[in-house]
Amino acid sequence: MKAMILAAGRGERMRPLTDMIPKPLLPVGGTPLIEWHIKKLAKAGFDQIVINIAHLGHLIPKTLGDGSRWGVHLYYSDEQEEGALESLGGIVKALDILGNEPFLVVNGDIFCDYEFNPDFKLPDTLAHLILVPNPEHNKEGDFGLEDSLVLNKNDELYTFSGIGYYNPKIFDGISAKKAPLAPLLREFIEKKEISGELYKGVWHDIGTPERLKEINENF
Repeated sequence: MKAMILAAGRGERMRPLTDMIPKPLLPVGGTPLIEWHIKKLAKAGFDQIVINIAHLGHLIPKTLGDGSRWGVHLYYSDEQEEGALESLGGIVKALDILGNEPFLVVNGDIFCDYEFNPDFKLPDTLAHLILVPNPEHNKEGDFGLEDSLVLNKNDELYTFSGIGYYNPKIFDGISAKKAPLAPLLREFIEKKEISGELYKGVWHDIGTPERLKEINENF
């Protein structure tokens, strides 16, 4: 199974830090955030990783290289000409690299100890989302969960972690243009075609300078 790290965003909420450096290269515990993902993916057994790049994108391959230092091959899906295509557009543009088999996608701006699984099998659904308990900045949550199926509405909602396994068929007929992923997910959730699970381990959304400072102070 291949993996994709979403790393093309401008990181507006992280300014001014992201005026000079792309958000995935910001350090957590002295190591670029994206490098934590690469190390964890490599340790789990992923050896082919796609990274999409846009804002200051040239700095990411310059920093990471081809992945050989971690025993993986890094592919770069370049969105610098179009500008960041957001999550859905970024995934669709990278489909030629990701191939026809299910793949893992992880947001480049999270820090977690979730164990990525290269042998994960989708349970007769088109996607499987990892949900987490709601953090302070998203108290209302995003999705419900019942009998391993993700719901758009429920008495209790959880936060989408930014980690998911996808069958590429879910992206059939979609063009590589700027678009968020959530509306597509909600469409297939209504059709009961998206499964999920609740993960209660370490998970942080490093979306603002304050959250970055907090995690580094407690690292």
